[in-house]
Amino acid sequence: MSDSAGKLSRRARLVGGNRMELLLFRLRGKQLYGINVFKVKEIIPCPPLTAIPNHNPIVRGVAHVRDGTISIIDMGMAIRQPAMENPRTHVVIITEYNRRIQGFLVQAVDRIINVDWADVHPPPEGVGRNNYLSAVTEVKGELIEIIDVEKIIDTVNPIEGRISEGVIGEQIRAVAPRYHILLVDDSSVARHQVERCLDEIGIQRTSLSNGKEALEFLENLIQEGIDINQEFLMLISDIEMPEMDGYTLTAKIKRHPQMQTLPVLLHSSLSGIFNEAMVKKVGADYFLAKYDADELANHVLDRIRQLEGIPQDA
Repeated sequence: MSDSAGKLSRRARLVGGNRMELLLFRLRGKQLYGINVFKVKEIIPCPPLTAIPNHNPIVRGVAHVRDGTISIIDMGMAIRQPAMENPRTHVVIITEYNRRIQGFLVQAVDRIINVDWADVHPPPEGVGRNNYLSAVTEVKGELIEIIDVEKIIDTVNPIEGRISEGVIGEQIRAVAPRYHILLVDDSSVARHQVERCLDEIGIQRTSLSNGKEALEFLENLIQEGIDINQEFLMLISDIEMPEMDGYTLTAKIKRHPQMQTLPVLLHSSLSGIFNEAMVKKVGADYFLAKYDADELANHVLDRIRQLEGIPQDA
């Protein structure tokens, strides 16, 4: 087995077991921060940076990396710390999020750890709505703060989240309010993007922030005598979430006799061959890389057309 195939196999076992790999790094002082290893393309010494006019101040410049030019974001500034001094003495984590490649300037990379999503928790309520964290965990008594990278990227280059004119037909608009979607995503930025899309369609929605919460919500509805498969048009779920990831949530839904026909769309900033394999493994009905409002809308609209017998072009 090749090294790359071996890594994919090992990571598939991790994710399938509700586990993840975190790349830990430091900014200032002893505090450790983490991001998912799956988002990391490579780690390099900070290359020469070229300043760009009228840029967001957290973007320290652009750099030529491999065959392209990418923005280099000061991770410390992004989470409201002072700017990193002497960038060339630090390292850059090259990542891919939401179909975009960017680099994050950090002081130093520490190590990679494996953690169970059950041991990863939402940020404490006291940190406020404007915090930069997506989750926290603890390893050997040391607190790890997991960065909400989607939130940082949105401050630098916000995604245009509106659906294009003509995507939603009048027949769909007329019947959309009859339907209800369950949305699960731990990132407030990503959740609001999807909510705007669903609101444009006119469909009802319920939003939750992690897989454990979603599963308990569905189980409670079943106990109340509600038919989940009739109640919701589909479930749209992120993959990376504290408490329980989207893969595990999907697998549990598809094994549950009263939920198994509920369509599941996994909607993630993770992309690539690995995800295609995992989508099949856990039984998800669809996978969509974040974020394109028209693509997401079309998945929802196609499901409504199927149930209503509406032609594809209507």
